[in-house]
Amino acid sequence: MSIITANDLKKKGVSLIDDSIKNDDELIITVRGKNKYVVIDMDKYNYLRECELEKAINDSKEDIKNGKYYQESVDDHIKRIKNV
Repeated sequence: MSIITANDLKKKGVSLIDDSIKNDDELIITVRGKNKYVVIDMDKYNYLRECELEKAINDSKEDIKNGKYYQESVDDHIKRIKNV
């Protein structure tokens, strides 16, 4: 994982990100000596989003399987969420 400073990024621009991301699939940007941001390429981002969405779907299926859901009218739903 490559690490660059915000100051280097300010001086050298986006080309610094391009050069750094070629060597690693992740890049950390530090601000005042502390890790602040992570940059990944779009393919990896899309893959991680897909994993996140797949997990949400699987969690929902598991909730349905275990009866952890409500089946109610819109009015009942509004009443229930207002009372939470």
